[in-house]
Amino acid sequence: MKRIMLTVAYDGTDYSGWQIQPHAETIEGILNRELSALLHEEIHVIGASRTDAGVHAEGAVCVFDTESRIPPEKFSYALNQSLPQDIRIRASEEVDPDFHPRRCECRKTYAYRIWHDKFPLPTKERYTYWVYTKLDVERMRKGASYLVGQHDFASFCSTHTQTEHTVRTIYYLSVLEEGREITILVCGDGFLYNMVRIIAGTLIEIGQGKREPESVKDMLLARDRASSGPTAPPQGLCLMEYEFE
Repeated sequence: MKRIMLTVAYDGTDYSGWQIQPHAETIEGILNRELSALLHEEIHVIGASRTDAGVHAEGAVCVFDTESRIPPEKFSYALNQSLPQDIRIRASEEVDPDFHPRRCECRKTYAYRIWHDKFPLPTKERYTYWVYTKLDVERMRKGASYLVGQHDFASFCSTHTQTEHTVRTIYYLSVLEEGREITILVCGDGFLYNMVRIIAGTLIEIGQGKREPESVKDMLLARDRASSGPTAPPQGLCLMEYEFE
């Protein structure tokens, strides 16, 4: 028996998120089905985290156990032959049998992309959130700076979040501008449910002048979801990378 880790990229537009669900097509469900057919074993992948419906990934991670003699690096080639075109295995490798992607320290990076123009661009609609109102990127950067470090992010998670604690560490949070596209790039030791999308929604309101950059400090102290901005739509969010220690 060996444990294989997959790095998975997908366009989440047409899927009901990562986690397997009855009567819905999900990334986890497809991977389980295609791996089981390929290996003639019942396979259940273990994901490092879950993404919501409509959210994308370039570097999602999961593991599974198998008796197969296929060389670890060849699983990606074999599996990509049967996967839908909007799901691809970018890498496959063998890891220690006790490696669990949700039980080890890691750094996780997300990107939230905004298309800032008078009109939406059809080629960007699946992967960005269109904002036509004026956005002051410098104000967004200033607001973002207050979120870097270790904080209680209770104000930046869904009210339905089930977790023992809401303290997380953000290593860096950048607001990048290239032409009409604005990217919020955030790296941390973990994220609460909808945390990145709420951060994005809050920074957008700061950029629009609806909130002051300094108000982020009060949001953190409030520990109240009602104090922060809206949850930005899912299509702008992409899970970029895991870095395991």
